[in-house]
Amino acid sequence: MSGARGIPLPHPTPLSRPHWDGCREGHLLVQRCGACRRHVFVPQPLCPTCQSADLAWVECSGTGSVYSFTVVHRPQRPEFDVPYVVAIVELDEGAFLLTNLVDCPPDAIEIGMRVEVTFRKMSEDITLPYFRPITSAA
Repeated sequence: MSGARGIPLPHPTPLSRPHWDGCREGHLLVQRCGACRRHVFVPQPLCPTCQSADLAWVECSGTGSVYSFTVVHRPQRPEFDVPYVVAIVELDEGAFLLTNLVDCPPDAIEIGMRVEVTFRKMSEDITLPYFRPITSAA
């Protein structure tokens, strides 16, 4: 499946479908373990911390901080405009998401920067969660 400009899109599985349905509705959903209360992402059949199968989908705040990032100057596919930023965002709930950072020049990004989710509709079925800097009201 591909979206705008031919950018490749994810193929939801029965396990990941709740996450993608949530994104389409503007909600960032991750799993939370009922046994140890840890938030889990990527979708798993068992909690990676305690091995419990008691995982439920919950909505996250959509805020977090940049844990790591890289600026891509040579795209893996020609459909991607460069430069773009690939990042690992640590959500306030503790889960880590691999994502893209948008609405910010790459040279302004730093580890620990506060970010928030923003959703971009790519097709009728897929809306991708991106992250952008949180701008403080002056």
